[in-house]
Amino acid sequence: MKTGSRSVIVAALIANLAIAAIKFVVAFFTLSAAMLAEAVHSLADTGNQFLLLLGLRLSRKPADAAHPFGYGKEQYFWAFVVALMLFFVGAVVSIYEGVGKVLEPHPLERVWLVYLILGVSIAIETVSFTLALREFNRRRAPGVGILASIRQTKDASLAVVLLEDSAALLGLSLALLGVATAQLTGLVFFDGLASIAIGLLLAAVAFLLAFETRELLIGEAASAEKVQAIRAALTGQPGVAAVGRVLTMHLGANNILVGVNCDFEDALSAGEVEALIERLEVRIREVVPEAGRIFIEANPGHPRPA
Repeated sequence: MKTGSRSVIVAALIANLAIAAIKFVVAFFTLSAAMLAEAVHSLADTGNQFLLLLGLRLSRKPADAAHPFGYGKEQYFWAFVVALMLFFVGAVVSIYEGVGKVLEPHPLERVWLVYLILGVSIAIETVSFTLALREFNRRRAPGVGILASIRQTKDASLAVVLLEDSAALLGLSLALLGVATAQLTGLVFFDGLASIAIGLLLAAVAFLLAFETRELLIGEAASAEKVQAIRAALTGQPGVAAVGRVLTMHLGANNILVGVNCDFEDALSAGEVEALIERLEVRIREVVPEAGRIFIEANPGHPRPA
């Protein structure tokens, strides 16, 4: 993962840690279920940032005999753990607290303090979200929407931070709406409903993250554009009669395993084929710099198409 992503994670970690501490104090003094749900949400996000940084560090371990393709998928594993944490620590606790507040409502205290902290939290989260969005947009392909880019990105850690920050801003807005409605109407259960809504929001984000990281964990191919770029780079090269299958799999955000099936000209000697394969590997890395391990298989006759 690139330095920009790590900076985004660190910024989110600092923001969430500060916000979580403040929210827990305010929730204690105001007895607001929505504020408590938001405090749990921020605490879960803080733990998640530590897990993402752990995944980043472990993914940089060099390949060894036990893991000849490296440890790049550590990023995806820990991003999947983050999704589980977001559901069980964030969503379940928020819904539980909200249901309790709806069933046994009690008056809010020091409401002005809730508004103050929610406002400060929104400001801090907006800064963190802006940094994440800026880094995400820098990598996003022109003309591709944000949701589509999240589905396509292979940098799971950056996608996690962006979705968490988005959920945080929406959650803070829900908490603000719930507290304001409870104060204006005198119906305190609206505060509990806001907590339930925050929990459902976190559950939705958790399931989205789990689905996306699952695809990467089980072995997701590179984008169609990269596969086509590899095929185009090899087609027509001197000594290459035909290009068959082009198989790819992401081993990390910037590490792609590449396997190509080629038909070489019959007149080439074994030594010429070896030299040609070396040139083809160089050519592949020119068009797809993320290509890591490359395997080019000689299949005389009729290589099967991709």
